[in-house]
Amino acid sequence: MATPSKIHLTIEDSGVVTNNAQTALSARFHNHIVHQLLSLYGLGAPPSVLETQYAHNASYQRPPQLLEERVIQDMSNPSHFKQYLGNEKYYRDFLIFFQNEMEKKGWQNVVNEYLFDQGEIAQEVLIRMFAGFYHPIIHLGFGIEFQQPAIVAEALAQACVHDDWIKNALLPAEEAAKSLSKPSNKTLLQLIKEIAADKKLSTAAEWHDGNKIRDGILKRAPEEALKYASQWTVSESELERKTVEMIDAAIYVTATAQHPPKQVKFDFYFMHCVTCSIFFQSFNAQPWIPTAAKVRLLEWKGRVDLIMYPSRRSPPLYEDEILNYDPRPSDNKETEWSGIFHRLFSFPDDGHAIKFARAVRNGELMSAKYDKEEWCKIHGPTWEKIGNMIIDSVEDTGSNWARSVGFEEAWKEFGDRPKEKL
Repeated sequence: MATPSKIHLTIEDSGVVTNNAQTALSARFHNHIVHQLLSLYGLGAPPSVLETQYAHNASYQRPPQLLEERVIQDMSNPSHFKQYLGNEKYYRDFLIFFQNEMEKKGWQNVVNEYLFDQGEIAQEVLIRMFAGFYHPIIHLGFGIEFQQPAIVAEALAQACVHDDWIKNALLPAEEAAKSLSKPSNKTLLQLIKEIAADKKLSTAAEWHDGNKIRDGILKRAPEEALKYASQWTVSESELERKTVEMIDAAIYVTATAQHPPKQVKFDFYFMHCVTCSIFFQSFNAQPWIPTAAKVRLLEWKGRVDLIMYPSRRSPPLYEDEILNYDPRPSDNKETEWSGIFHRLFSFPDDGHAIKFARAVRNGELMSAKYDKEEWCKIHGPTWEKIGNMIIDSVEDTGSNWARSVGFEEAWKEFGDRPKEKL
């Protein structure tokens, strides 16, 4: 049985996107490198693939930090809890603290208390879930999707040791949205288009900025960023539809932000917007998470996605890149989802590619119900074309990912496509 300190999977724990049926043998792996392994496991990768990919990435895992029992005890005091936030050296202390809390209260109750309660501590931790380019909330998503409290405890600990600067975007945008005379009905892609046309905001980030949201957007165009971010709102009655809109928009922006005639590459930061998107249906499906908390989570995700776009210098979006994409392999079966995933099973990376492709396939499954909606921009065979773009791009020469693709500097290392591909 899965516990706050032990991952345990069964063949039924395949997640929201399935490919091949899983075996009991594949269910046996450890608490490390979980994003990649859970993605592979959920898609039916055999034990040999899990073992190979684990071995490929095990070398860079950090050794455990020393525990401070006094600190763990002190974290139980709400008035002292905050003093340990934002300091990476307390990660393991936070982890043991949350594991202990889950043993006493149950993991779902701990998540509600430390993320969705109306108190100050929950707000502090929830804000930090959106730091680190979504890594803490991605970890939380894996834990909830696969019902693994050990991973949820790790996610809470990860969030606690991240910085909280993203609050300077999330909280003012939330207050501005509340002050609107009536809720905005603009879609994410409508707002992306408006951001691209806003000269100040679209060019606020500079190549030399260390963190292009914190040091670029929120320093040089904070009012403009909040103006657009606050216009994406979600009501309880439209939670499912807006979730699918967020998923579709994240994938559309990430896939179309190419730079012809340069070879196809995806932006590393936009890719995380997509990877994170898959978990919101799992959040929505949990009856123990308050509906108001689900709405808030989704609004914050959409708003960070909106701010992420100009932080990469607002790249042009070329829809023809996905509509007209010609996959590389000649074997048709290799261009279907099963073939795409099979190729990704053996691709030697840190898991970003398989997570990305799984999230795109999820977008196809989730959007089927809304395919006729005007805001739904990806249809039919285009989904599989994007999947082929992913595997083709990482198998191609050069780095797996481009970084900050609205800047010319991001593309200097990449070559042009063969002329027949132009």
